[in-house]
Amino acid sequence: MSRIRDRKQRRNKIKRRSRQVVRGNAQRPRLAVFRSLRHLYAQVIDDEQGVTIAAVSTLDKASAGDLPSTGGCEAGKRVGELIAERAKSLGVESVVFDRGGFQYHGVIRAIAEGAREAGLKF
Repeated sequence: MSRIRDRKQRRNKIKRRSRQVVRGNAQRPRLAVFRSLRHLYAQVIDDEQGVTIAAVSTLDKASAGDLPSTGGCEAGKRVGELIAERAKSLGVESVVFDRGGFQYHGVIRAIAEGAREAGLKF
């Protein structure tokens, strides 16, 4: 079995375990993050209704802008700030953070810090 498949299976196992605890509702939706090698994605999700309330990724021109890299910590901070702005404009003040099986460091941490600095509570 390849190492890449092992890593993906391990991350998915961690994600399934944490999803049993981390649930979003209308008052506190879930802020789910995903990172690929090139891009970063963040969504605010209401799990009770199964609806995505707001979404941001580095594929958007507004978030990528003039960044040298769309997968780095600077991009993560900007994605966090933008998702917080969009969520707050829709009336969401606090969220539950879902790191998606990724370790809480680097880009994932930058997204969380950017969202906190922009005013989201979690």
